Amino acid sequence: MAVTKAMDLFEAYAQDKLPKDQGYITSSFFSENSAYSIYEVVSYSGVKAIYLTETGLTFQTNGKKLHILIEPASYPNKAMEPYVRSNTEQIPKRFNELDVIVAKNESRIMIAKTPIDSFSSFTILRPSGINFALVFYNIPELYSTLNMFFEKTFNKEAGIPQADAKKGAKKVAEIVEKTMNFKGDFA
Repeated sequence: MAVTKAMDLFEAYAQDKLPKDQGYITSSFFSENSAYSIYEVVSYSGVKAIYLTETGLTFQTNGKKLHILIEPASYPNKAMEPYVRSNTEQIPKRFNELDVIVAKNESRIMIAKTPIDSFSSFTILRPSGINFALVFYNIPELYSTLNMFFEKTFNKEAGIPQADAKKGAKKVAEIVEKTMNFKGDFA
């Protein structure tokens, strides 16, 4: 039997295939007008309940959320801290809380150094347009799967040159493995 590595979050919910013990959810929020992109990676374990709302899926459990921001070279508000940008362009982090990779094409990949803890519950918004929400299963090759996934999406969706997409994806996978891996806080 083939092992499923990832699945559309809402499809997995509809088919009762969401992991209740441990899982990772990756969501994207792409700008309609540029390559400006926001990604969120959420790890969770020990789910008490999952229910559908008007806006998305709510998980009653603790989780950790990692934010990633891709900013194209042409972005006009580069100097503005990410936490004070407009609703559709903000992440709850300051520049000093982000690892920044400047790509060959002058785009910037900004990755939170540490995830944010989410206590008691969190909601994953239903994606629209080209946005997505995927659940990644906690299988042995999880981190290499996440690495490959982010490398491809950074390159194809966000317009990051291949070598820089590879570097950014590796950094994301390392942070997820080190700080969101169900050891320590989740054990």
